[in-house]
Amino acid sequence: MAVHTTYDRPVAPARAPARTRRRRPGRTAWIFAGPAAALFVLFFAYPLGASLLQSFTTEDAGATHWVGLGQYRRLIHDPAFLESLLNTGIILAVQVPVMTGLALVLAVLLNQSWLRLRGTWRAVYFLPAVTTLVAYAVVFQVLLKTDGGLVNQILGAVGIGQVDWLNSPTWARVSLIGSLTWRWTGYNAVILLAGLQAIGKEQYEAAAIDGAGSLSTYTRVILPQLRPVVLFCVITSTIGTLQLFDENYVLTRGGPDDATLTPVVYLYKTGFQQLDFGYAAAIAWVVVALIAAISALQYIAFGRERRR
Repeated sequence: MAVHTTYDRPVAPARAPARTRRRRPGRTAWIFAGPAAALFVLFFAYPLGASLLQSFTTEDAGATHWVGLGQYRRLIHDPAFLESLLNTGIILAVQVPVMTGLALVLAVLLNQSWLRLRGTWRAVYFLPAVTTLVAYAVVFQVLLKTDGGLVNQILGAVGIGQVDWLNSPTWARVSLIGSLTWRWTGYNAVILLAGLQAIGKEQYEAAAIDGAGSLSTYTRVILPQLRPVVLFCVITSTIGTLQLFDENYVLTRGGPDDATLTPVVYLYKTGFQQLDFGYAAAIAWVVVALIAAISALQYIAFGRERRR
Protein backbone atom coordinates (compact mmCIF):
# COMPACT_ATOMS: atom_id res chain seq x y z
CA MET A 1 0.00 0.00 0.00
CA ALA A 2 1.35 3.32 -1.05
CA VAL A 3 1.32 6.02 1.53
CA HIS A 4 0.71 9.55 0.30
CA THR A 5 1.97 12.46 2.27
CA THR A 6 1.26 16.13 1.97
CA TYR A 7 4.64 16.57 0.34
CA ASP A 8 3.47 14.58 -2.70
CA ARG A 9 0.63 16.99 -3.56
CA PRO A 10 1.32 19.38 -6.40
CA VAL A 11 1.76 22.94 -5.27
CA ALA A 12 -0.39 25.50 -7.06
CA PRO A 13 1.54 28.31 -8.66
CA ALA A 14 1.37 31.61 -6.79
CA ARG A 15 -0.90 34.17 -8.33
CA ALA A 16 0.74 37.27 -9.59
CA PRO A 17 -0.45 40.41 -7.84
CA ALA A 18 -3.11 42.26 -9.70
CA ARG A 19 -1.78 45.19 -11.63
CA THR A 20 -3.07 48.51 -10.56
CA ARG A 21 -4.94 50.18 -13.33
CA ARG A 22 -4.26 53.76 -14.19
CA ARG A 23 -7.39 55.69 -13.78
CA ARG A 24 -8.32 57.82 -16.68
CA PRO A 25 -10.57 60.81 -16.42
CA GLY A 26 -14.11 59.54 -16.78
CA ARG A 27 -17.30 61.21 -17.76
CA THR A 28 -17.79 62.61 -14.29
CA ALA A 29 -14.55 64.61 -14.44
CA TRP A 30 -15.40 66.05 -17.85
CA ILE A 31 -18.92 66.89 -16.68
CA PHE A 32 -17.52 68.94 -13.79
CA ALA A 33 -14.75 70.53 -15.90
CA GLY A 34 -17.01 71.21 -18.86
CA PRO A 35 -18.76 74.37 -17.58
CA ALA A 36 -15.47 75.98 -16.53
CA ALA A 37 -13.86 75.10 -19.87
CA ALA A 38 -16.87 76.45 -21.77
CA LEU A 39 -16.78 79.73 -19.84
CA PHE A 40 -13.02 80.02 -20.44
CA VAL A 41 -13.45 79.57 -24.19
CA LEU A 42 -16.51 81.82 -24.39
CA PHE A 43 -15.32 84.74 -22.29
CA PHE A 44 -11.51 84.57 -22.61
CA ALA A 45 -10.10 82.49 -25.45
CA TYR A 46 -12.61 83.56 -28.12
CA PRO A 47 -12.50 87.33 -27.32
CA LEU A 48 -8.71 87.14 -27.21
CA GLY A 49 -8.48 85.54 -30.64
CA ALA A 50 -11.18 87.81 -32.06
CA SER A 51 -9.39 90.96 -30.87
CA LEU A 52 -6.13 89.75 -32.39
CA LEU A 53 -7.81 89.20 -35.76
CA GLN A 54 -9.59 92.54 -35.45
CA SER A 55 -6.27 94.34 -35.01
CA PHE A 56 -5.44 93.39 -38.62
CA THR A 57 -8.66 94.83 -40.02
CA THR A 58 -10.40 98.16 -40.49
CA GLU A 59 -13.99 99.17 -41.11
CA ASP A 60 -15.09 101.40 -43.94
CA ALA A 61 -18.78 102.16 -44.58
CA GLY A 62 -19.81 99.20 -42.46
CA ALA A 63 -17.57 96.74 -44.31
CA THR A 64 -14.54 95.07 -42.76
CA HIS A 65 -11.29 95.10 -44.74
CA TRP A 66 -8.05 93.24 -44.09
CA VAL A 67 -5.14 95.67 -43.73
CA GLY A 68 -2.46 93.38 -42.30
CA LEU A 69 0.02 95.36 -40.21
CA GLY A 70 -1.49 98.67 -41.27
CA GLN A 71 -2.94 99.44 -37.85
CA TYR A 72 0.42 98.77 -36.18
CA ARG A 73 2.25 100.99 -38.69
CA ARG A 74 -0.31 103.67 -37.92
CA LEU A 75 0.60 103.44 -34.21
CA ILE A 76 4.24 104.24 -34.91
CA HIS A 77 3.29 107.59 -36.46
CA ASP A 78 0.51 108.47 -33.98
CA PRO A 79 1.71 111.36 -31.74
CA ALA A 80 -1.09 110.78 -29.20
CA PHE A 81 -0.13 107.13 -28.73
CA LEU A 82 3.56 108.02 -28.43
CA GLU A 83 2.63 110.68 -25.86
CA SER A 84 0.69 108.08 -23.87
CA LEU A 85 3.75 105.80 -23.84
CA LEU A 86 5.93 108.68 -22.62
CA ASN A 87 3.47 109.52 -19.84
CA THR A 88 3.33 105.90 -18.74
CA GLY A 89 7.13 105.69 -18.74
CA ILE A 90 7.39 108.77 -16.52
CA ILE A 91 4.79 107.46 -14.08
CA LEU A 92 6.42 104.03 -14.07
CA ALA A 93 9.92 105.38 -13.47
CA VAL A 94 8.81 107.52 -10.52
CA GLN A 95 5.89 105.77 -8.88
CA VAL A 96 7.05 102.14 -8.80
CA PRO A 97 10.47 102.78 -7.13
CA VAL A 98 9.00 105.29 -4.65
CA MET A 99 6.09 103.03 -3.77
CA THR A 100 8.30 99.92 -3.43
CA GLY A 101 10.78 101.77 -1.21
CA LEU A 102 8.04 103.12 1.06
CA ALA A 103 6.42 99.68 1.22
CA LEU A 104 9.73 98.11 2.24
CA VAL A 105 10.28 100.67 5.01
CA LEU A 106 6.71 100.24 6.20
CA ALA A 107 7.06 96.44 6.23
CA VAL A 108 10.21 96.68 8.35
CA LEU A 109 8.44 98.96 10.84
CA LEU A 110 5.39 96.69 11.03
CA ASN A 111 7.68 93.74 11.70
CA GLN A 112 9.23 95.26 14.83
CA SER A 113 8.50 93.45 18.09
CA TRP A 114 8.27 96.70 20.06
CA LEU A 115 5.37 97.99 17.97
CA ARG A 116 2.06 97.80 19.82
CA LEU A 117 -1.22 96.93 18.10
CA ARG A 118 0.65 95.55 15.12
CA GLY A 119 -2.43 93.81 13.75
CA THR A 120 -4.40 97.04 13.83
CA TRP A 121 -1.67 98.99 12.05
CA ARG A 122 -1.39 96.32 9.35
CA ALA A 123 -5.13 96.46 8.75
CA VAL A 124 -5.07 100.26 8.61
CA TYR A 125 -2.31 100.38 5.99
CA PHE A 126 -3.98 97.64 3.94
CA LEU A 127 -7.40 99.34 3.85
CA PRO A 128 -6.63 101.59 0.83
CA ALA A 129 -6.14 98.45 -1.31
CA VAL A 130 -9.69 97.36 -0.45
CA THR A 131 -11.15 100.66 -1.65
CA THR A 132 -12.58 100.52 -5.17
CA LEU A 133 -10.57 102.28 -7.85
CA VAL A 134 -13.28 104.72 -8.90
CA ALA A 135 -14.27 105.58 -5.31
CA TYR A 136 -10.79 106.55 -4.18
CA ALA A 137 -10.14 108.44 -7.44
CA VAL A 138 -13.28 110.50 -6.80
CA VAL A 139 -12.08 111.19 -3.24
CA PHE A 140 -8.75 112.46 -4.55
CA GLN A 141 -10.57 114.55 -7.14
CA VAL A 142 -12.45 116.30 -4.32
CA LEU A 143 -9.34 116.68 -2.16
CA LEU A 144 -7.29 118.18 -5.00
CA LYS A 145 -9.82 120.69 -6.31
CA THR A 146 -8.21 124.05 -6.96
CA ASP A 147 -11.00 126.02 -5.30
CA GLY A 148 -12.15 124.61 -1.99
CA GLY A 149 -10.12 121.42 -2.02
CA LEU A 150 -8.87 120.23 1.36
CA VAL A 151 -5.24 120.06 0.23
CA ASN A 152 -5.23 123.68 -0.96
CA GLN A 153 -6.99 124.77 2.23
CA ILE A 154 -4.21 123.18 4.30
CA LEU A 155 -1.56 124.81 2.09
CA GLY A 156 -3.29 128.17 2.48
CA ALA A 157 -3.35 127.76 6.26
CA VAL A 158 0.45 127.45 6.35
CA GLY A 159 0.99 130.39 4.00
CA ILE A 160 1.45 128.51 0.69
CA GLY A 161 -0.55 129.58 -2.33
CA GLN A 162 -3.04 127.43 -4.16
CA VAL A 163 -1.77 124.70 -6.50
CA ASP A 164 -3.69 123.85 -9.65
CA TRP A 165 -3.36 120.12 -9.05
CA LEU A 166 -5.55 118.74 -11.81
CA ASN A 167 -5.29 121.44 -14.49
CA SER A 168 -1.50 121.79 -14.73
CA PRO A 169 0.36 119.09 -16.74
CA THR A 170 3.15 118.75 -14.18
CA TRP A 171 0.94 118.81 -11.10
CA ALA A 172 -1.58 116.47 -12.71
CA ARG A 173 1.16 113.86 -13.05
CA VAL A 174 2.24 114.49 -9.46
CA SER A 175 -1.37 114.08 -8.29
CA LEU A 176 -1.74 110.82 -10.20
CA ILE A 177 1.54 109.44 -8.84
CA GLY A 178 0.56 110.46 -5.31
CA SER A 179 -2.84 108.78 -5.52
CA LEU A 180 -1.32 105.56 -6.88
CA THR A 181 1.31 105.54 -4.15
CA TRP A 182 -1.32 106.07 -1.45
CA ARG A 183 -3.40 103.14 -2.64
CA TRP A 184 -0.76 100.51 -3.34
CA THR A 185 1.95 101.13 -0.71
CA GLY A 186 0.08 99.30 2.05
CA TYR A 187 -0.80 96.42 -0.25
CA ASN A 188 2.82 95.81 -1.19
CA ALA A 189 3.94 96.38 2.42
CA VAL A 190 1.79 93.44 3.54
CA ILE A 191 3.36 91.22 0.88
CA LEU A 192 6.87 92.29 1.88
CA LEU A 193 5.97 91.80 5.55
CA ALA A 194 5.05 88.19 4.79
CA GLY A 195 8.47 87.76 3.17
CA LEU A 196 10.20 89.27 6.21
CA GLN A 197 8.37 86.96 8.57
CA ALA A 198 9.48 83.94 6.53
CA ILE A 199 13.11 84.76 7.39
CA GLY A 200 14.17 82.94 10.55
CA LYS A 201 15.32 84.77 13.68
CA GLU A 202 18.64 82.92 13.52
CA GLN A 203 19.60 85.14 10.58
CA TYR A 204 19.32 88.24 12.76
CA GLU A 205 21.13 86.52 15.63
CA ALA A 206 24.00 85.40 13.40
CA ALA A 207 24.39 88.93 12.03
CA ALA A 208 24.39 90.35 15.56
CA ILE A 209 27.09 87.88 16.64
CA ASP A 210 29.22 88.96 13.69
CA GLY A 211 28.93 92.55 14.88
CA ALA A 212 26.60 93.82 12.14
CA GLY A 213 24.39 96.78 12.96
CA SER A 214 20.71 97.09 12.11
CA LEU A 215 21.34 98.80 8.77
CA SER A 216 24.01 96.30 7.72
CA THR A 217 21.79 93.40 8.77
CA TYR A 218 18.95 94.54 6.55
CA THR A 219 21.04 95.59 3.55
CA ARG A 220 23.47 92.66 3.47
CA VAL A 221 21.54 89.78 5.06
CA ILE A 222 17.79 90.35 4.95
CA LEU A 223 17.32 92.27 1.70
CA PRO A 224 19.14 89.71 -0.51
CA GLN A 225 16.83 86.99 0.82
CA LEU A 226 13.83 89.25 0.27
CA ARG A 227 14.73 89.91 -3.37
CA PRO A 228 12.20 87.44 -4.87
CA VAL A 229 9.36 89.13 -2.97
CA VAL A 230 10.59 92.57 -4.04
CA LEU A 231 10.73 91.34 -7.64
CA PHE A 232 7.13 90.14 -7.37
CA CYS A 233 6.01 93.55 -6.09
CA VAL A 234 7.93 95.39 -8.81
CA ILE A 235 6.57 93.23 -11.65
CA THR A 236 2.94 93.37 -10.46
CA SER A 237 3.22 97.14 -9.92
CA THR A 238 4.70 97.56 -13.40
CA ILE A 239 1.85 95.58 -14.94
CA GLY A 240 -0.68 97.66 -13.03
CA THR A 241 0.93 100.92 -14.17
CA LEU A 242 0.94 99.84 -17.82
CA GLN A 243 -2.77 99.03 -17.50
CA LEU A 244 -3.57 102.32 -15.76
CA PHE A 245 -7.07 103.56 -16.57
CA ASP A 246 -9.48 104.22 -13.68
CA GLU A 247 -7.48 106.74 -11.69
CA ASN A 248 -6.36 109.06 -14.47
CA TYR A 249 -9.68 108.81 -16.33
CA VAL A 250 -11.65 109.85 -13.25
CA LEU A 251 -9.15 112.50 -12.14
CA THR A 252 -8.24 114.22 -15.40
CA ARG A 253 -9.77 112.30 -18.35
CA GLY A 254 -6.20 111.93 -19.60
CA GLY A 255 -5.52 115.66 -19.58
CA PRO A 256 -4.57 118.38 -19.33
CA ASP A 257 -2.93 118.50 -22.76
CA ASP A 258 -2.65 114.68 -22.69
CA ALA A 259 -0.26 114.92 -19.72
CA THR A 260 -1.87 111.92 -18.01
CA LEU A 261 -2.98 110.08 -21.13
CA THR A 262 -2.07 106.39 -20.94
CA PRO A 263 -2.40 103.69 -23.63
CA VAL A 264 -5.49 102.15 -22.01
CA VAL A 265 -7.25 105.52 -21.77
CA TYR A 266 -6.33 106.16 -25.40
CA LEU A 267 -7.65 102.69 -26.25
CA TYR A 268 -10.95 103.54 -24.57
CA LYS A 269 -11.31 106.83 -26.40
CA THR A 270 -10.40 105.24 -29.73
CA GLY A 271 -12.66 102.24 -29.40
CA PHE A 272 -15.72 103.51 -27.53
CA GLN A 273 -15.79 107.19 -28.48
CA GLN A 274 -14.43 107.11 -32.03
CA LEU A 275 -15.67 103.53 -32.70
CA ASP A 276 -12.38 102.59 -34.35
CA PHE A 277 -12.26 99.06 -32.94
CA GLY A 278 -9.53 97.73 -35.21
CA TYR A 279 -7.12 100.44 -34.12
CA ALA A 280 -8.16 99.99 -30.46
CA ALA A 281 -7.43 96.25 -30.73
CA ALA A 282 -3.95 97.04 -32.09
CA ILE A 283 -3.33 99.35 -29.11
CA ALA A 284 -4.41 96.58 -26.73
CA TRP A 285 -1.99 94.07 -28.23
CA VAL A 286 0.88 96.54 -28.13
CA VAL A 287 0.16 97.03 -24.41
CA VAL A 288 0.21 93.25 -23.94
CA ALA A 289 3.56 93.03 -25.75
CA LEU A 290 5.00 95.87 -23.63
CA ILE A 291 3.87 94.18 -20.40
CA ALA A 292 5.44 90.88 -21.44
CA ALA A 293 8.69 92.51 -22.60
CA ILE A 294 9.22 94.73 -19.53
CA SER A 295 8.31 91.93 -17.12
CA ALA A 296 10.76 89.60 -18.89
CA LEU A 297 13.53 92.21 -18.73
CA GLN A 298 12.94 92.73 -15.02
CA TYR A 299 13.02 88.99 -14.42
CA ILE A 300 16.22 88.57 -16.45
CA ALA A 301 17.91 91.45 -14.63
CA PHE A 302 16.90 89.94 -11.31
CA GLY A 303 18.23 86.54 -12.39
CA ARG A 304 21.62 87.99 -13.31
CA GLU A 305 21.85 89.83 -10.00
CA ARG A 306 20.91 86.65 -8.16
CA ARG A 307 23.54 84.55 -9.96
CA ARG A 308 26.22 87.04 -8.96
